[in-house]
Amino acid sequence: MEKVSRLAVALAVLAAPLWAAQRTTLSLDGQWDIADSVEAGTLPAAYSHKAPVPGLAHSAVPGFKDVDEFESRQLIQNRVSRGLAPASALVSNAGVSRQERNWFWYRRRFDVSAVRSVAVLRIDKAQFGAAVWVNGQKVGEHLPCFTAAIFDISGKLRQGPNEIVVRVGAHPGVLPSTVSAGTDFEKNRWTPGIYDSVSLALSDNPAIAELQVAPSRDLKSITVQTKLRNHASQPVAFALTQAVHGWKSDAVAASAPAMQLRLAAGEERTVTQQIAIPAAKLWTPEQPNLYVVETGTGGDTASTRFGMREFHFETATRRAYLNGRPYFMRGSNITLHRFFEDPKSGVLPWDDKWVRKLLVDIPKEMHWNSFRFCIGPAPDKWFDIADEAGLLIQNEYFVWTGKAWHGAEDQVRFDAGQMIREYGEWMRDNWNHPSVAIWDANNETFDPIFGEKIIPAVRGLDLSNRPWENSYNPPVGADDPVEDHPYEFSAMARPGGPEFSMTTFERPNGKAPGAPTGHALILNEYGWTWLNRDGSPTELTKDLYPRLLPANATAEDRFALNAYLLGGITEFWRAYRQYAAVLHFVYLMSSDPLGYTADHFRDVEKLELEPHFRDYMSHAFAPLGVYLSFWQPKLPAGKRTFQVMLVNDEYHAAEGRVTVSLQSASGGEAASAQAPFQVGSLGQTTLYIDLDVPNTPGDFLLVAKADAGNGKPTLSRRRVAITP
Repeated sequence: MEKVSRLAVALAVLAAPLWAAQRTTLSLDGQWDIADSVEAGTLPAAYSHKAPVPGLAHSAVPGFKDVDEFESRQLIQNRVSRGLAPASALVSNAGVSRQERNWFWYRRRFDVSAVRSVAVLRIDKAQFGAAVWVNGQKVGEHLPCFTAAIFDISGKLRQGPNEIVVRVGAHPGVLPSTVSAGTDFEKNRWTPGIYDSVSLALSDNPAIAELQVAPSRDLKSITVQTKLRNHASQPVAFALTQAVHGWKSDAVAASAPAMQLRLAAGEERTVTQQIAIPAAKLWTPEQPNLYVVETGTGGDTASTRFGMREFHFETATRRAYLNGRPYFMRGSNITLHRFFEDPKSGVLPWDDKWVRKLLVDIPKEMHWNSFRFCIGPAPDKWFDIADEAGLLIQNEYFVWTGKAWHGAEDQVRFDAGQMIREYGEWMRDNWNHPSVAIWDANNETFDPIFGEKIIPAVRGLDLSNRPWENSYNPPVGADDPVEDHPYEFSAMARPGGPEFSMTTFERPNGKAPGAPTGHALILNEYGWTWLNRDGSPTELTKDLYPRLLPANATAEDRFALNAYLLGGITEFWRAYRQYAAVLHFVYLMSSDPLGYTADHFRDVEKLELEPHFRDYMSHAFAPLGVYLSFWQPKLPAGKRTFQVMLVNDEYHAAEGRVTVSLQSASGGEAASAQAPFQVGSLGQTTLYIDLDVPNTPGDFLLVAKADAGNGKPTLSRRRVAITP
């Protein structure tokens, strides 16, 4: 014990210099000046507006007219196919701008107290493209919209006042056709802006350009890969040091022996080291423990947060595995780039209190441990919060092209080289987040370029070897998962489409998964019952609800039915364990009279969920899941046997009692029966419970309640009418 203590003290002394403030990082977030223009070449003579950074140009004060009015090629195709626009509206370029500008110019003035030999400007994300001027001198351009723009501005700063100008495209049409601006058939507006943080790192040589931390498969060590760069015109010799401590602790948990290195003038080198971490505390959604590795070169320092966790799928079992044990993913989707077009979005995505309620408080109440960040990335801060909250993120790149809409000429043609560069940057920006569990190459896309060229080219960059999901294309890796979108009511939502009955779900494979694969399946979209926040049907459901409810149905009736159906569908897909992940679509979205889908918030600014949704879906996603396999609208009087299925997503067994009862509209209990249950760790079981249905005609709620004695029983509910 004494020897271990001496070692810890020695490591602490060794590591202490690493934590000195050798790198100075200046946040440039805040209010920036902003102007617009038609032409790209000349910096504005005056700036008469202000806009938040991070944020979007639609939050400028005073506001800009038609700031986000752009109709994408995919949206126009969608409108034509649905008869909402003539075929003459089709275009072959990115789309049609409805605004009298092409560019926005952001300006920030700031002071530098001391100039250092290395200065690196980082714009975490900007759309559409970013070009940068420092003190009137153009220093570079970065066109991708979903990855960090990093500029070496060494020698461009001066002590005292400085000025940075960033030009972004006002719409996707200004970008070269090879650059991905995002493809979305259901996004009505495209809002530009610097939508992630901007910072300036000042240091001396040699600089730490990139760093990746990857836990080993056995979770006993980490691989630390450090990219070093000597910006100087002469060689530099130095010691590279690494030390690990807990995120909220200064005690050194592990370190690597100092590595003596020499870089030539202008040289860049990547160094890989292994660091054992004995008895590491693992990261899980239930216990999101975090570590920090401190890296030093004598001229620069970097603190990199990470979690000791390993995540993969296995085709043999069709399960997800977290830290070597099966793990069932439950959650929803966030389509942030669609929320950007919501009139109420404003600056909410950058409000820390709002985002933490969105990602921490509500998911815990809903029993969610996972999200898909769907067709478009979130700001880096969102991933930081997900790391701390304990969320598993399926991180999806902004690609949704479907099949060729009207012949091969209308299919988006991706430039493989450009997309490989973009995907590589995207991975670099996200690979140290333990919350990022799955790389998702695209959504509902049929294109062999992803499986044949893009994924194979970038997969090896991730030392953690995360799984890749490739949408409707064949999986690339032997154990990669496949997504499935078995939208139950989609056909019925079309005029004259066939009716779908929930009685289908009384059979074990009543609606079998639609993805033709033996790989693990991720269910990340289902239902097709969207409603706007005022209770009106969306563009995709306006023909559905008249078939489900009477003509005089109210918004409250539609909200109640929506939650009832989604809850039952969720219960079914969980009960039969056909999916490694069940993620509802969609938690955050825009709400728009012209919108195709919508979220479930009654008040998105206060983050108040629609009450029926909160009620039904919080039970449907409970770790102890209950599915009452009964959907008949009428229930004859007399003895009836009901099938109740239970699943247990936790690592400890559950036991208690299941009660099946009939409740009247007034809340009174007309009949009930009980049976004990036991379900093992990660297990499932089925009970058959007899109930004497009384000869009391009327409308009732048939309820199966599983009570494990923890004060949080799980309910499965069915609407029935008792007939004599």
